[in-house]
Amino acid sequence: MVDIFYRPVVGVVMCSNPVKGQQSHTLQNKYLNAVLEAGGVPIALPHALSQPELLASVLPLLDGILLPGSPSNMQPHHYGENGDEPDADPGRDLLSIALITQALERRIPLFAICRGLQELVVATGGSLYRRLYDHPQFLEHREDPDLPIEQQYAPSHEIKIQPGGLIAQLIPESKTFWVNSLHGQGAKTLGPTLRVEACSQDGLVEAVSVPGHPYALGVQWHPEWKSSEYALSRILLESFIAACESHHAAKQQI
Repeated sequence: MVDIFYRPVVGVVMCSNPVKGQQSHTLQNKYLNAVLEAGGVPIALPHALSQPELLASVLPLLDGILLPGSPSNMQPHHYGENGDEPDADPGRDLLSIALITQALERRIPLFAICRGLQELVVATGGSLYRRLYDHPQFLEHREDPDLPIEQQYAPSHEIKIQPGGLIAQLIPESKTFWVNSLHGQGAKTLGPTLRVEACSQDGLVEAVSVPGHPYALGVQWHPEWKSSEYALSRILLESFIAACESHHAAKQQI
């Protein structure tokens, strides 16, 4: 019997940051609120879950996985480059890569935002531009930290939706959208399992998906910001939660 009152459980990866001198796990409210408003129940995932035995115990409880944005960047050794990132979060790298691997193998719905898209790119064999602003062919994709937060998250540039992809199926009547932009890195190369879903006018990949997967989508912008106020954001999050509901229903049949 299907429980019509059931709300799918979405695991949301946390970040590690110092708070008053102590290393702490953090997760911004906007990601939790976006999941709640779309009909899901968010559960915060600490980095210790990257241990295989712990991950195996929690995965059956999840109907979907959300990889949120973060001020931190992935360590470059994950995509074959040397050196360090000044704002690294190695625990998050390990957990996100492990979750992506399992989500693709177990066909668990996955929604990756900003850093999450970059994690999806790297986990599937791609690479990143470490500093987009060093490449003059690209727009300035970073936010202006001196502006009020509302302006930092305001639509910044246009993206073009690629035909035949997941986003094109969800919103067939629209081919372009304006999105916000708050990132200094971006997708450089993609592995063979990813499909380009959208690009900005400078050619940078702005969204990717995994063909054949029920819902594995990564976007470079921030749809979680006031998600109910923007049609594209609302559709992406609600379709993600719908995929989580379908995954839960499928598990009940096993």
